[in-house]
This record gives sequence, C-alpha cells and structure tokens, in this order.
Amino acid sequence: MALLIVGIILFLGVHLVRVVAPDLRRSMIASLGEKGWRAGYSIASILTLILLIYGFGQARQVTGMLYNPPVWMAHISITLMLFAMICLVASLLPAGHIATRTKHPMVLSVKIWALAHLLANGETSSVLLFAAFLAWGVIVRISLKRRELAGEITLRPFVSAKYDLYAAVIGILVWALIIWKLHEWLIGVSPLAM
Repeated sequence: MALLIVGIILFLGVHLVRVVAPDLRRSMIASLGEKGWRAGYSIASILTLILLIYGFGQARQVTGMLYNPPVWMAHISITLMLFAMICLVASLLPAGHIATRTKHPMVLSVKIWALAHLLANGETSSVLLFAAFLAWGVIVRISLKRRELAGEITLRPFVSAKYDLYAAVIGILVWALIIWKLHEWLIGVSPLAM
C-alpha cells in the first residue's frame, strides 16, 4: 500500500506543479527551455505512472474491502463512463458545444472516470486511487477557473458542432471497446462481470 501512496503522490504531484509551484515551473522552463521542460515533464509523468500502476497492482493483492457497493452501482458506473469517454474525445478535437460548455472536458473526463470507479469499487486500494484522482480533478478545475478569471488562459473558441458528433461517435466506440474487452485485457477485470 505504501508504494501505491508514493505513486499517487508523485504522479499527481507532477501534474499539480503548475497549481502548487508555478514559480518552480517557470524557473525550470527558463533554465531548461520549453522543449527541455516538456521532455522532463513527460519522462517524470511516464515514470511516475509506471510506479503508480505497479503500486496499485501490488496493493490490490493485499488490501481488503472498505465497502461493498450494490450491484446496481456497476450499471451507473458503466453509464458514467460513456460520458467520460465522450468528454475525453471532445478534449482532443477542435471545440464543439461539448468542449465549449464543459470548458475543460479532459479534466471533467477524469472526474467522471474517478467518480464512476468510486461508485463501483469498494476495495481500499481502489478507493484511495480514485478518490485521489477525483480530488486532483477538483483542484485542477478550481485552478483553471482562477487562471481564466485572471486572464492567464483563454478557453478554446467554438469551431463547429460537427466535432460534437465526432466526439459522440468516437466516444461511444471507445466506450464499447472498453466494455467489450479492453478493460479486461488491460486491468484484468471485466466491467460486465457482476
């Protein structure tokens, strides 16, 4: 469990540098350059993600249940994941209504993903992991709103509603693949096994 906690702290810490230590980020960019900073950030993200995944795998073998969610929660979780996938895809495309109305669809996708998994998983290690990601999403969203109000960032302008259609179709396809086999292949658990 300690390895999982360290993995969560390091992975989310890397992804909170702009929020908790903006001066450190600016000084690193000044000394390394934009490309150097991005390279270091990417390497740190990958290494801490590997540690997080390994720690979660280890923790799952030894932690017990914190609570036993009712079976019907899995249905809610699967439904929420459909919205998470659509928001995720919308964040990667030019802005349609989904992207402009949600403002930060990638962050929203992570929050929905974390909430959906909290509803369906009562295992201690899972609760710790998904609660941490949900908290991260809330912190980042608050930070983005403050930066937007301060004029530090601008939201993506609306381009076309066709990107909403693309986001919905691609999101549904990705969601279906995850439900069908990908989740079981990658995580070892089928979302449909209840």
